[in-house]
Amino acid sequence: MKNHHAAVWLDHEEARVFLFHQDDVDLVKVHPDKPHHHLHNKSDPKGGRRASADPHFFEGIAKHLEDAAEFVVLGPATAKLEFVKWIHKGAHGLEPRLVGVETVDHPTDGQIIAYAKKYFRAADRMR
Repeated sequence: MKNHHAAVWLDHEEARVFLFHQDDVDLVKVHPDKPHHHLHNKSDPKGGRRASADPHFFEGIAKHLEDAAEFVVLGPATAKLEFVKWIHKGAHGLEPRLVGVETVDHPTDGQIIAYAKKYFRAADRMR
């Protein structure tokens, strides 16, 4: 069954995919194979930044979005942007269904659900 809306909140440690149905919301959690840790040593060859995100992590998120008619990507920092770049580079089936990217810190599941419902109500009114 096709879900009308979905919201993905992610950072480098996990992704929470919320699938909105007529009367309820399903939550799926996805974790990277190897969680990334922030490197604080500025003399490190990576310059003290995180390593690139795991493409298998993004594939795991994407498989849960296959039935979403449209979705929004949320997160506190760069992981959401890396996911969006990954979509643009190779997940072309998802690309037209991505309707927004928003910066949000570390909300509770209830806050994400409320945020997504408000976001999609506004987006639906504009169409």
